[in-house]
Amino acid sequence: MLTDGPLLPDTGEPGFGIYVHWPFCAAKCPYCDFNSHVRHQPVDQARFTAAFLREMDTMRELSGPKTVTSIFMGGGTPSLMEPATVEAILDGLAARWHVPSGIEVTMEANPSSVEATRFRGYRAAGVNRVSLGVQALNDPDLRFLGRLHDVADALKAIRLARDIFPRMSFDLIYARPKQSIDAWAEELKEAISYAVDHLSLYQLTIEEGTAFYGLHKAGKLIVPDEEHAATLYEATQDIMAGFGMPAYEVSNHATPGAESRHNLTYWRYGDYVGIGPGAHGRLSPRGGKVATATERHPETWLTAVEAQGHGMIDQEDLDDEAQADEVLLMGLRLREGVDLARWQQLAGRDPHPDREQFLIDQGFIERIGNARLRCTPKGMLVLNAVVADLAS
Repeated sequence: MLTDGPLLPDTGEPGFGIYVHWPFCAAKCPYCDFNSHVRHQPVDQARFTAAFLREMDTMRELSGPKTVTSIFMGGGTPSLMEPATVEAILDGLAARWHVPSGIEVTMEANPSSVEATRFRGYRAAGVNRVSLGVQALNDPDLRFLGRLHDVADALKAIRLARDIFPRMSFDLIYARPKQSIDAWAEELKEAISYAVDHLSLYQLTIEEGTAFYGLHKAGKLIVPDEEHAATLYEATQDIMAGFGMPAYEVSNHATPGAESRHNLTYWRYGDYVGIGPGAHGRLSPRGGKVATATERHPETWLTAVEAQGHGMIDQEDLDDEAQADEVLLMGLRLREGVDLARWQQLAGRDPHPDREQFLIDQGFIERIGNARLRCTPKGMLVLNAVVADLAS
């Protein structure tokens, strides 16, 4: 069991995170393009646990000795794991890296009644933050989104999580078909009333390869147009800020101090290990940056790990230019913005003055002194275009 303690303060540094991917779900949601798989026979959790531990050995050799600042178990649906599986994974991480007391240990969970009963076991194993995939607070939209829970299940899970875990968050999806500003505003206020300190609020996007993609392409699924979606986004920012939970990233809102430490590691471009089927990592074993990726198909990954000690299918050395682009792409998502000195060191240049000035004049970006560059709320609406303009 991991040692527990008061949450360590956010130092503002990128940190070193570990991501563990549990790829199985009870059902595939029609909007989901994550690496998730449905199995109609029980998963051999003991066998997968042994494979996770073997891949940890390989990743530990690649990363070298590190002090972990956050652990995140995502999916898929990690709350389909038995508490003993979670405990074995967390103990395995602590045996290979230095895991101080008080770091953030997050687990994603679905709020079905059966899974919620496992929360106390997860807490005993060392999980101190849970992220619930609620997605909507009305039953018709939950059915539309393919969720297996209803609002009553969601509220039960929220209450239980609030009582058991020191920190919790849940997700909602907006820009759903025919969703009005007023209806979304009421749903947001209801969500805030449940005494959470972090909410992840994602706009519904139609991703290729999902069930929704085919319906949308056939004209059977109509989502809000860009103008209405932008209005929903702006309303979200205003409401959340008004309740003391401003956006610290494009889709994530928190009371000050309650930001997700693990996700900050990604956006601050820190190193992180990716373990499990379809997991990605960024490591600096030789001073440069290496991008890792593992086999997505769970059983194929499992066989590979048992044969060779890991399921990696790619290790790419990222040159300075590629790293500079990733620093910009990730950092501009944050309200704190990009560390300019770090970007300049990797890019070997300053931002193009004419492009930067144009974006400033248009109200898309702003300087924070001479140290940082960030998107304005207006710029967040066209983030990809801003990143492309600055990177060129």
